[in-house]
Amino acid sequence: MSESQTWDSVDTYFNQHLSPDDEVTAAALRDAEAAGLPPIAVTASQGKLLRLLAEIQGARTVLEIGTLAGYSTIWLARALPADGRLISLEYSPVHAEVAVRNLARAGLDKVAEVRVGAALDSLAALADENPPPFDLVFIDADKGNNAAYLEWALRLTAPGSLIVVDNVVRDGRVADADSTAEDVVGSRAAVELIGSHPRLSGTAVQTVGSKGYDGFALARVVA
Repeated sequence: MSESQTWDSVDTYFNQHLSPDDEVTAAALRDAEAAGLPPIAVTASQGKLLRLLAEIQGARTVLEIGTLAGYSTIWLARALPADGRLISLEYSPVHAEVAVRNLARAGLDKVAEVRVGAALDSLAALADENPPPFDLVFIDADKGNNAAYLEWALRLTAPGSLIVVDNVVRDGRVADADSTAEDVVGSRAAVELIGSHPRLSGTAVQTVGSKGYDGFALARVVA
């Protein structure tokens, strides 16, 4: 058995026992595929981790940067109370349309809202609304802007908030200081910002699984 086959089989085992897809999440994945969306949603195990983080956090408000078909949105929104609020930002109108349908089918359309447009513009507009601080921010959009998204996350959170930045390992390329690839440069900038910012305490974790070799950064707002 190859290394990747081993990762797949372990993911399958964990998902069966710890984070099985139900009718709603499975349908969200099917709709994403039918609409031709790229197969880059978080795995079921990662979705369950996001939900657990939100629940541990006691989150009432969540900001997600990068919606895709709303698969991760569903996992996060399920952690919120009935009067909770999740705002998800999506660049593509096509992706957002699929996500809105998936959230409605999940019965989460009263909790979760999808806003369409370039995330940096949407974040500026959101800040102008002066919302209450978000308890959790999940960053999973274009990687070149990771540091900028992180800066906005700091503006929209408060001490005690949690920030998750997905896909920071880039198949190990994040360790290449000479890389000029936009995704690597953006991921390195986010990791280094977490490490140097006086308001953040964070770490990063490498992962393997059905989506290959990658990982995420996790930071807590401390001041």
